[in-house]
Amino acid sequence: MSDERRRMTNLRDCHKAVEECLRVHFIRDYMPGQVTYNLGDYPKRFSIAPTEYDAELLGAFAEHGVELIQVHEEWNDSMRVLGATKHTSHDPAGLQEFVDLVHELGMKIIPYASTGFFDRDDPDFREEWYDPARTMLVELYFHYVHCSPTSPSWREYLLPRLERILDDYGFDGLYNDMGYYRNAEDLPLPEGHVRPAPWPHSGIEDLLALVMDMCHERGGVLKCHGVPPELEQHTPVYDYLWVGEGAQDLDRLRRESRVREPYVSPCPDMSRAQVVDEHDLYTYTIPYMQFPLRVDGRPMTGERGCVEGLDYQPAEKCFWTRHCLAILEHYRAHPEGPYSYGWWDSVPGRPEARGIWLDYLDLYRPMVANGGRAWLEIRRGPLFTAPVPEDVTASVFANEEVYLVLANYGDRPEELTSTWTWEERRTGERARTWRLRPRQMLMLQRVDDAAS
Repeated sequence: MSDERRRMTNLRDCHKAVEECLRVHFIRDYMPGQVTYNLGDYPKRFSIAPTEYDAELLGAFAEHGVELIQVHEEWNDSMRVLGATKHTSHDPAGLQEFVDLVHELGMKIIPYASTGFFDRDDPDFREEWYDPARTMLVELYFHYVHCSPTSPSWREYLLPRLERILDDYGFDGLYNDMGYYRNAEDLPLPEGHVRPAPWPHSGIEDLLALVMDMCHERGGVLKCHGVPPELEQHTPVYDYLWVGEGAQDLDRLRRESRVREPYVSPCPDMSRAQVVDEHDLYTYTIPYMQFPLRVDGRPMTGERGCVEGLDYQPAEKCFWTRHCLAILEHYRAHPEGPYSYGWWDSVPGRPEARGIWLDYLDLYRPMVANGGRAWLEIRRGPLFTAPVPEDVTASVFANEEVYLVLANYGDRPEELTSTWTWEERRTGERARTWRLRPRQMLMLQRVDDAAS
């Protein structure tokens, strides 16, 4: 059977086998393997130019099919202490070398940017940009205001600088840490602000659409963090959605993100999350066509938490100050590792985590190949001999092969019987009836009964 005929047969079979599910999704232009890559401990001065370590690690990611590298705010100079700005690099030559290396390896790269956050002490800051709620993010060394998407002068300042970020360095899109205060536009607008349409989030919806167009015109993507769910009901405002910062409960994160529009890029916050088993990161994401963002790169030393000349929030009042200082203490006591690799990593680091992530990526990538379909959270249909138990999620992914993912989120064992035969992809076990322990996930592939 030809590959295309096999694909069409599989799609037909799955359409008939699933009568009710959370949603069906056509998979296209999806980059599941994504890494947020630590460059250094800004605001301490460091070189961004790639080292032998970077070349080896990035090469390993590329070999496993990683498609997108994301660099956080250490690429720029948000505090204006290294001779650059929030929208320019403190090491432009080194950054260009790093971007070029990522491209040579066949991957894309996006940098941190924000359509809202801006430091109140930056010499360019103007009071008229300030969000009408007068909210501020005060953590570690920064005092970030939420600039309003309804401020014409903020847009006039921001948009050309975002364009230059894309054009000057050859980035493949942006990661937008939105800095949007969800209730801001419910409040009266200050003088000079304009609400362009009669619904609360019209200003940020319009601004995100402009930024997404800016990225798409250059063949890039827009990843966002902090998008209110209401925005998804109107128009697409991102290609990828980052969720998970501050999340301590993986099951709660699953429940909250299961209905978010693809593509969701979850980053379970290991600086706070209570995770018993590293494999749980995948049990709570893969059945919903999500794959965890890998926090990696150069070892984080924690020195960003104690650079001379900056005003830090005291550790007893600021989680991020405590976290950075804890990383610094461990790094000095254990310079040989295990390392933490970023804001959302654990202290100490987990040396087995990278290998486990790469193993799951190898299993996940063929499930979400371009042109496939995903039936997520199946509830009923002739695929199973009985309705799926309430605490179990069953999702099917079909292309040239058919994959079934089963996950039990309850506190007791559950059993499902399928009308098709499946093979467990790690062990090779074949069966129609599968028993799942609490918090267990099985990754299966359909077996052609006639051929076997």
